[in-house]
Amino acid sequence: MLSKKTKYGLKALTYIARSEGDAPVQVGEIAKSENIPQKFLESILLTLRKAGILGSKKGKHGGYYLRSEPSEVKMTDVMRVLEGPIAMVPCVSLNYYEKCDDCPDEHKCSVHKLMIEVRDSTLKVFRNTTLEDLALKDS
Repeated sequence: MLSKKTKYGLKALTYIARSEGDAPVQVGEIAKSENIPQKFLESILLTLRKAGILGSKKGKHGGYYLRSEPSEVKMTDVMRVLEGPIAMVPCVSLNYYEKCDDCPDEHKCSVHKLMIEVRDSTLKVFRNTTLEDLALKDS
């Protein structure tokens, strides 16, 4: 299941991508518009800033802004920052691989084979979806 952190992060990024002009978007504005608890949102946006997806500006007219065009922000990057590994089990993870303790031979494991298919399908969707795609839906 998608965590609230990731769901709220995607909603916030979409809101920022849809915002008019180049002015940074204030946390309170996003929280109110998207019905996200402000303190939780601040933590999520900080994570996205540390990962280089967002930039921030302090002061009266401060807030958050995208560091790249929405068309350049791939969902694989966002999901890994907010959710962690995309693979459902560590033995099929491309970036966080770990051998399963209970599996003597992963090449003969039926779960391993199935999870590779799930991972590959999920990656295909995330790699082919950008923040621009989310921002254009229902806008």
